[in-house]
Amino acid sequence: MRFKDVFSIIGPAMIGPSSSHTAGAIRLGRVARQLFGELPQKAVIALYGSFAETYEGHGTDLALVGGLLDYETDDPRIPQSLQLAEEAGLEVVFSPAKKPAFHPNTATLQLSSDAIQLSVTGASIGGGNIEIISVDQFDVKFTGLYPTLVISHEDRPGMIADITAILRTMMINIGYMDVDRKARKGEAMTVIEIDTRPEPGLIEVIEKISSVSKVRVVDLTERRKP
Repeated sequence: MRFKDVFSIIGPAMIGPSSSHTAGAIRLGRVARQLFGELPQKAVIALYGSFAETYEGHGTDLALVGGLLDYETDDPRIPQSLQLAEEAGLEVVFSPAKKPAFHPNTATLQLSSDAIQLSVTGASIGGGNIEIISVDQFDVKFTGLYPTLVISHEDRPGMIADITAILRTMMINIGYMDVDRKARKGEAMTVIEIDTRPEPGLIEVIEKISSVSKVRVVDLTERRKP
């Protein structure tokens, strides 16, 4: 795990009681929301390990839903997030699970609306930090500490070179990259953590690359006002 600064170790400003069970859970929800692109109509949330055992007592349910509403970790609306989600038209189902998981504080969020479906699995690994380990059944990893591009595309020769050439041209530095594919010359996903927020027009340029189907951005670095 790469810590951004000392505050990443201590933990963020937050609505309690636990950085792992609430602050980290909020960030998991926010990542899923940003990947989905809008407020989903339904969220089925599977909880594993400690999350499954204590999610109501530690407010993990409130935090995950607060994240889906795109709240910051210290947003005063978090204690009312379940009610606010219902009022906004979001149906939430929690499903505690018993099978072993990658980390004791792991959740899988299955989000859906009429036209979109998304599955995200991640863990709260301490101090409010998270690690995403799967997006739509692709085994990719990222932390949300940096702006992140999540690119869906076909697996073909030169694809990564085409993407990185655009970033080089726009003077965007790559901090981390991960790639997974479902089959040779089949569907693939590339995750790229970058040092700065994406410049206007970057997404449109990447989406024009042959065989790229979708580009999504996760950016938890910009503070949102309640």
